[in-house]
Amino acid sequence: MKQIIKNWNQISLVKRIICGLIIGIILGLGFPRLTVLSLLGDLFVGALRAIAPLLVLFLVMGALAAQKEGKQSNMKRVIFLYLLGTFLAGCVAVAASFIFPITITLSESASDAAAPSGIGEVLNSLLMSIVSNPVDALANANYIGILAWAVLLGIALRKAGEGTKNSIMQISDALSQIVRWVINCAPFGVMGLVFTTISEQGLESLLSYGQLILLLVGSMAFVALVVNPLITFIGIRRNPYPLVLKCLKDSGITAFFTRSSAANIPVNMRLCEELGLDRDTYAVSIPLGATINMGGAAVTISVLTLAAVHTLGISIDIPTALVLCILSAISACGASGVAGGSLLLVPLACSLFGISDAIAMQVVGVGFIVGVIQDSCETAINSSTDVLYTAVAELSQKRKDTAV
Repeated sequence: MKQIIKNWNQISLVKRIICGLIIGIILGLGFPRLTVLSLLGDLFVGALRAIAPLLVLFLVMGALAAQKEGKQSNMKRVIFLYLLGTFLAGCVAVAASFIFPITITLSESASDAAAPSGIGEVLNSLLMSIVSNPVDALANANYIGILAWAVLLGIALRKAGEGTKNSIMQISDALSQIVRWVINCAPFGVMGLVFTTISEQGLESLLSYGQLILLLVGSMAFVALVVNPLITFIGIRRNPYPLVLKCLKDSGITAFFTRSSAANIPVNMRLCEELGLDRDTYAVSIPLGATINMGGAAVTISVLTLAAVHTLGISIDIPTALVLCILSAISACGASGVAGGSLLLVPLACSLFGISDAIAMQVVGVGFIVGVIQDSCETAINSSTDVLYTAVAELSQKRKDTAV
């Protein structure tokens, strides 16, 4: 048995995940009543989401506490890239929706979830999340609140003794190890998740919204394979695709199946270490990216909003389209603090065009139907660019230092 486990672990994680994916599809189509397999997916995602809040807290707190005063950091550049990437993703989605306008079928059914009524409510939710009780933030996976407390505690603990700092780092390492153990079970979790999707919704439900899915996935693919490489090239001034594709392969694939940027933090941390990046930077930038780097969410908000606009025959001018790009970028950054993620921010963007909440929530209902693919692709691009932009910020700084 030990030899079997050893041989299994020696196989690439990506190959093991693909095997789980194929088996899940076969079982979902052939044995849809074998519902016990759904438990594997629930356990996998549940375990990752349970450990992720603690991991974010100790990673950021430990990194800031151990950081030496006066040491140069690339965080300003990383944050700029996060915001720029999210804005450009929204622009790509708006342009794609103009080039390939699509309409959707609006029914009487709508989601029962409560969407924010305006940008003020989003900002209010964001600010209140920051000052949330730390225990409550951990219990409810409020990553904005967790991040805020981690930063404050990390800065305050800079004056602490080395023993205290080492203890925090050791707890952080232990939590990371636990997550690595869970990630090794990804093939079985993926099998359960895919089985659940196929057995409950079938392939037909997804094919009926094929055009919308193609526009969403196509926009995200354009961001991942054209926009991000362009940003990377400007930063490092060499062929960007080896770095871009490595981030997509090593980070994007696992994020695609976990559907959680926070749960994918350990994968990204390991990838940053493999790339030889500065730990003091990526220990903060990766958890931060899981909170505010939401290019995929900006694509979702823009595409679904303009699908509703085209369906209702509303005309749009260029200034309004630009406002939508900015609004989708700002909303996307706050998506992690709103229950339901990016889909519930669609009514906010729809209000820009005078679309009623009743119709907007029907669009959200359509979003939940295609969410099986949309949410997976969105998380994959969000999470993989966390590593990519962190690497670009550091490599571009090294290039400038070398030139000087």
